[in-house]
This record gives sequence, structure tokens and C-alpha cells, in this order.
Amino acid sequence: MTSADVYDVRDPERPGRLLAVERDTLVPLLRARPDEDFARQTAACPGWSVRDVLAHCSAALTRVVDDRLEEGVFSPASNDRDIAERSEWSNARILDELERAMTEAGPVIAKAGGALDGVGLGEWVHAGDVREALGEPGAYAGAGLPDALALLAWLTRERRHVPLHADLDDVDEPLRLGDPAAPRPPARYIGQATTLVRLYAGRPTTGTSYELAGAEPAELNLFA
Repeated sequence: MTSADVYDVRDPERPGRLLAVERDTLVPLLRARPDEDFARQTAACPGWSVRDVLAHCSAALTRVVDDRLEEGVFSPASNDRDIAERSEWSNARILDELERAMTEAGPVIAKAGGALDGVGLGEWVHAGDVREALGEPGAYAGAGLPDALALLAWLTRERRHVPLHADLDDVDEPLRLGDPAAPRPPARYIGQATTLVRLYAGRPTTGTSYELAGAEPAELNLFA
């Protein structure tokens, strides 16, 4: 069985593993940071500070845990309301909620049959947004990257996304993403795995080097 075959099968525990990785690595890092670092602006989410991203993440995962996924949830307006509701909270309180939600959301996502798997990947990407804003190494990398790539491959298949064949500089086997039955030939990507994540997450790729043929970068954005 090839890696592509493995990625065709949903692993219900994968989103929870991604959340656990960030709970155990990012949250302790943030608790050691001074309050002024939470006011830093993020390049990935224009208009949002590090604190705003964290408030959004903790709110989104708490909604998953509490089954408060009404129509319009995770829209820009809904996200802004969630952040505003936490405007008077201390940074420590936001981190407390985030840590708890990262623990409790995994099993809920696992039981949802795949409908919420994108939330797990999105929260992992936001952890990369925060690392980058803080100048920490390993944005969109680290221990969670293999699971993130596998989840990305599965989600792009499920959502019948643009087909793409990725030859990753830092991964042994090629990665096939998108709809294998699409009428167009697969696009081709050559470069780092973290840059591929940036492209699919719609994050800035300034300072990176990659080759992409057969598709425009905007076509890859999974969260557009």
C-alpha cells in the first residue's frame, strides 16, 4: 500500500493528534511569553493580533466541544463576535480555554465522521501563524507536520480540490492531493512541505522557493 492509498482512508484520530501536539508545545511557550507579545500583529491574518488568533482558536474549539455550530458559524462576522466576547479576558484565561478545548475537541471531531476534520487542520495552521508572528522557528512544521500533510491530502480529496502531485524536498515519497478523477491533469509542485502548507492555507510565501506548474497559487487555497 502506498502513502497515497493510506491518505485515501480517514484516520479519525488525526485531528486530535494535531491539537494535542499544539497543546503540549505551543501553549507552554505562550505561557512563558510577556503580555506585550500577545499584541503583535500577524502577517497571516491581517488585522488580527496574536491574541485575536488565540481567542478565535479557543472559541472555535469550544464551539465544537459544546456543539454550538449554528448556521454561519466560523464566518468572518461570527469570528469577530467570538473575539469581541473575549476582549476583557486576560491572556491567561484565553490560554486556559484554549488548552482545555484542545484536549476535549479531539474526540468530538473524531466522532463527527470527517465533517469537522478541517477545524483540526485549521487550528494547527493558526498555531503556525502565531509562531511566525512571535519569531519562533518551526512555523507550519514540527511534530505535527506528517499528520497535517496526511489530513491535507485527505481533505483535498474529499472536497474534490484541484489535483496536484507534490514532490517534497523533505519527505521521501510524493504526495498526491485533490480529486484523482478530475478532468484536468494534476498540477505539479516541487519544494518544501511547509511551503506547500502555506499555499493550501493561503499564507504568505515571501522568502520561500518552490515550483508550481499547472495551477495558480490561489487555486490551492483550501480555506478561501
